[in-house]
Amino acid sequence: MSAVWSTASGDQQERNQALIGSCRYLGRRQESRVLPLSINVRTTPDLGPAELDALEGLQIEAAEIAVRSVAELGRLGEADHLGGGLELIPALLLTLAVTDYERVAYTIEHAHTSVGYFAALAALGYVDRRDVIAGFRRGLDLPGHVSWLPGGTQLSGGRLGVMVPVAVGQALGKRADHGSEAWVICHCGDAGWISGQALNGFNIADLHRAPISFVMHRNGIQLSGATASVMDRDPRPIIESLGVEIIEVDTLHDTRALYAAYREGYDLARRGRPNMIYPVGYQTAPGQRIDLAWFGRTYGITADVEAFAAAHGVPMDRQVWVPGSLMSFRDVEAMIECLFLVNRLPGGKGHHDGHMKGRDTERLVNGPMFRRTSAHDQALASLGHQTPRLVVTAARPEPGTPNLVLPGATLAAAALPPVGKAESPRAGSEAAYALVARQFPQRVFVVSCDLDASTKLGKARGCLDEAHQFEVSIEEQAATLMANGLAMSGPGPRLCVVSTFAAFFEGIAREGFDMWRYQRNLTGVNEGLNVTFHLSHVGACTGRDHFSGWGLDWINLGLTYLPYLHRFYAPADARAAFVATLDLAAHYGGHVIGIPRDNLPILDRPDGSGPLWEADSEWEPVTAYRLAEGARRAILAMGAPAFLAGEAAAELRRLGVPVDVHIVNGLPVRGEVLENLIRRYPEGVVTVEDGLIGGADAALCGFAGVVATRARRSHVRTEHVGITDPRVAPSDGHLETWAHFGITAEALVAAVRSLG
Repeated sequence: MSAVWSTASGDQQERNQALIGSCRYLGRRQESRVLPLSINVRTTPDLGPAELDALEGLQIEAAEIAVRSVAELGRLGEADHLGGGLELIPALLLTLAVTDYERVAYTIEHAHTSVGYFAALAALGYVDRRDVIAGFRRGLDLPGHVSWLPGGTQLSGGRLGVMVPVAVGQALGKRADHGSEAWVICHCGDAGWISGQALNGFNIADLHRAPISFVMHRNGIQLSGATASVMDRDPRPIIESLGVEIIEVDTLHDTRALYAAYREGYDLARRGRPNMIYPVGYQTAPGQRIDLAWFGRTYGITADVEAFAAAHGVPMDRQVWVPGSLMSFRDVEAMIECLFLVNRLPGGKGHHDGHMKGRDTERLVNGPMFRRTSAHDQALASLGHQTPRLVVTAARPEPGTPNLVLPGATLAAAALPPVGKAESPRAGSEAAYALVARQFPQRVFVVSCDLDASTKLGKARGCLDEAHQFEVSIEEQAATLMANGLAMSGPGPRLCVVSTFAAFFEGIAREGFDMWRYQRNLTGVNEGLNVTFHLSHVGACTGRDHFSGWGLDWINLGLTYLPYLHRFYAPADARAAFVATLDLAAHYGGHVIGIPRDNLPILDRPDGSGPLWEADSEWEPVTAYRLAEGARRAILAMGAPAFLAGEAAAELRRLGVPVDVHIVNGLPVRGEVLENLIRRYPEGVVTVEDGLIGGADAALCGFAGVVATRARRSHVRTEHVGITDPRVAPSDGHLETWAHFGITAEALVAAVRSLG
């Protein structure tokens, strides 16, 4: 690493720590004493006047906080998703009231509504209203999307639709821990429900009878206009066809009726029937005429509706559809504009990207829908005089924290293939997963994509009950997201494994990795979750069904997500795979393990006294494989081709060129460790890997790129063996395929000799 790069990296860490240190609501543990508005949905049949008044008073308080926050942004020339944020508040406050942060949890799929989320937390007392007003979208505490804070959801939102299968995973994990008391509420919007992740998530919810209720905020507006102009589909028959029962309500703004729907949703969820609370809105029907006059009367804004309608030449008796979840709820002018938009009336505007630039904040927050009654004030005052509700929010463990550690006696009984036998590394990981599952059956969760026969997770699943294993067929993308949700379903050690082929991870399921980029811990650090992504059939080791480009990018994939990983494993034989699998189970954090499909020889120690790895070996990033007296050159082998490096070393010794061979078992190899290793070989280092390392017209990548970067600082020459042109390849065995790509012992011999 260059001095400049090294300094920049250190400076970045200092800036990170300074930013985290400036935060008020982030840390290892936060205690919140908040308004004691806590409703047990199982034992409370209906909401009384005091609870209804308190909830409506809190809605008004939260709406004012949200408006003032976005007004402050407006002074900076910035906007936000104020319309959706205001609309979220009423239903979210009810959700917060029924959440107990243990058996009952919630998340928000349409996470751009975060100003409403933060404002609701402030209204209850989890965060200071002044911080939301002055700090939203201006720091780490209160960013522009839903993120974890005290009282909040661990599931920080990102792309639309993603949170649906994640919330399903969380619900299934809670069911394993809490049985019929488990329940997850997922707020979602007009757009995200149609994404592939969401549709797959609905299907999985039904398939595994997840205890989950979705609350659809059907406001009829999306980013570029009315929903009817973007995706003119009724979600109900589509979602219902996937097995999610629909609970229709007129509106999400009638708290008493919404609570009745929550009770129904909870009852269905307890019986394994996922459901969606869907506001149908209001439109003219026999005995009921819904027009602009009705809208004005219902929400107490007749004068405002009359003035707006007259300005745009629309009569008050014009019949309309009034959405059951009103965009910009309580912001009267914007709310009317949204109503006109969804009904294709002149003057209609969408407020997906709502703002307060140039608007009179005081006039708005003193408007008709922001007026609190004496009943509201009395209900809130009564709550304020009661003993506060204590909510403790604790950060997830740091990566590397002890997790599921097997006792030594269990390891001693493990039977592993001997030296002299060729075996697929899948056999080693299979044996290790089975041992862990047998020892910790209530702490292991396996998500399978109809590939157990190939990924070898079947033995582990045989040790688990049905609440800890989930078959999802070929829904790889949703499977990875579901595993993320399982990881956040409860505290304490657990192993959540999702397995499929490397090619499917690379091409389909990367959303599971990408979610880690915006999944922050309570400490403020975006880091990988406690999930193992098991990539089988990595590199060109894919049997005789190989075709060019099949799973060849797996090392680069690991490097891409390395900041979010505890470890990335590249085992070189079946025993190494056993050790790596036990290591990932023993440590909390995000893990990726790449398992070759084809048979590889069991490697032996440098002195030939036995296998290189024993069942109780500690995992290490680098293992010495072959050592030669006086060696000034080395081969660094990553993963499967390590035995070729051993063959090359024997040939070079015969030619009078002493060379050491070190096997890199995974990443990261800390910078100073790798640099010190490279410095031991002043005449040069050769790397070999079964993956893409870049061609003549591209930069060096893969493990080769890592070593070349480190070697440059020490002025050590490097050469590299790997795949440079993946466009054409034989359908053959792995050795023949490697030979086609130039991954051979002969190529390594030539590379080492070229250093001299």
